[in-house]
Amino acid sequence: MTPEPFTLGPALLFCPADRPDRFAKAAQRADGVILDLEDGVDPAGRPAARRALLEHPLDPACTVVRVNAVGTPDHEADLAALAGTAYTTVMLPKADGRFVGPLLRADGAPYAVVALCETAAGVLAAPALAMRPDVVALAWGAEDLVASLGGTSSRHPDGTYRDVARHARSTVLLAAGAVGKAAVDAVHVDLDDLDGVAAEARDAAACGFTATMCVHPRHAAAVREAYTPPDQEVERARRLLEGAGVPPSGGAVRAEGRMVDEPVLRHARTVLARAARAAGAAAVAAEGAGPER
Repeated sequence: MTPEPFTLGPALLFCPADRPDRFAKAAQRADGVILDLEDGVDPAGRPAARRALLEHPLDPACTVVRVNAVGTPDHEADLAALAGTAYTTVMLPKADGRFVGPLLRADGAPYAVVALCETAAGVLAAPALAMRPDVVALAWGAEDLVASLGGTSSRHPDGTYRDVARHARSTVLLAAGAVGKAAVDAVHVDLDDLDGVAAEARDAAACGFTATMCVHPRHAAAVREAYTPPDQEVERARRLLEGAGVPPSGGAVRAEGRMVDEPVLRHARTVLARAARAAGAAAVAAEGAGPER
C-alpha cells in the first residue's frame, strides 16, 4: 500500500505535543499542524505528550506527528503511542541511511513519512530517501545540519543563509522534485523577523517548495501570504494562458514583450493553482470562523 501524495501547506505549524491546550489553536492558524514529540518537548515530558496525542485528537488529514529519531528509545515509544491514534503521517527527524524499513501502523500499512534531512548524512541521503514509496515529502533543517558539521551558525550576521545551508536546501528540493514529491522548507528561528520569514517563503514558493515549516502562529500567517501570488501576477498568468497562442506541438511566441513557451506557461498554471488554493483556504477559514460576536 503506497501512501497518498503529500499536499498539506503552505504553512505547517509546529506545536509541542505536551501542550494540548494549543492543539486546536494551531489547527486554526495554519494549513497543517506538526505535533512534536521530539525537540519541542522536554524528554521528561514525552510520556505526557504521547498521552495527549490519544486524549486530544486533531483531524488526521491535516496533522503530522514528528516522532523521535530511529534508533532512540523514544522512537519506539512514539510508534507504540501512535498505534492508538488515527494519525497516518509522521515526520522522521535526522533521517538518513539508517532508516531501512517502513514505519508500520497498527493495521500493517506504512505511515506516510516526511523525511527530515537535517544532518550531513541526511542531506547526502536525500535522493535515496525520496525514492522510497513510503516517503511522501522531504524537509530540511538548518540548525541541526550545522550542528552535525561542528559549526555554530547557519546564517550570516545579516540573516541570510550560509552557503552550506543553501546547498542543503537546494539538494533536498532537487531530490524531491526529481521524483515528483513535495519539498518542505525549513523554519525561520528568529521569532520577530517577520520580514525574513516572508522573504524566505516567497523564495520557497518561487523555487517550487510545497510548504514551509513555522514555529510561531505569526510566521504561519506570513507564510500563507507569501505563498499567495499577488493579484497582478495572477492576472498576468491568466492573460498568458488565454492569449499566448503557443501551438500544441510546441514552440515559442512573443507575448507582452517576452518569449513565451511551454515552461513559461507551466509557471503560469502554477501561479493560478496557488491562487485557487489560497482562495479555497481563505473560504474554509472564513466558514470556520463563523459570525463575529
